[in-house]
Amino acid sequence: MPREQGEKLVASNKRARHDYAIEKTYEAGLVLTGTEVKSLRQGRANLTDGYAYIDNGQAFLDAVNIPEYSQGHWTNHAAKRTRKLLLHKEEIIKLSHAVSAGGYTLVPLRLYFSDGRAKVEIAVAKGKREFEKRQTIREREDKREAERAMRSRNRLGD
Repeated sequence: MPREQGEKLVASNKRARHDYAIEKTYEAGLVLTGTEVKSLRQGRANLTDGYAYIDNGQAFLDAVNIPEYSQGHWTNHAAKRTRKLLLHKEEIIKLSHAVSAGGYTLVPLRLYFSDGRAKVEIAVAKGKREFEKRQTIREREDKREAERAMRSRNRLGD
């Protein structure tokens, strides 16, 4: 039985949801060293520039910044090293087919602990063009305005 229960969010990639249209998400485990885990437990990580790729039937996460552990010494890890992702073989095959089809990339969305184990949520995503980003922002603002109007209308009706 794990010591921790539930999920504890370490980092999320809000920029990825703005820059990409998310098609499908997968949960993957991470191969980490001891000081990386300790640094993550302090809540220190940055997914902004990160991406995943498939190489020789294995999935890897690259350019994710997990800063060095503050109480570490010579055993500290490199902050932006390539980390192996733990996925089922069928999932890796699906991901490689999606990426090789063209136009899609693998983007990390969240880094979290699930029942004490470090997990990353990766997404098969397609890049948005500039006008699509503006349209998404406009839709969000319109929805917010409509909710605001409904709230004020409901208050007046009471």
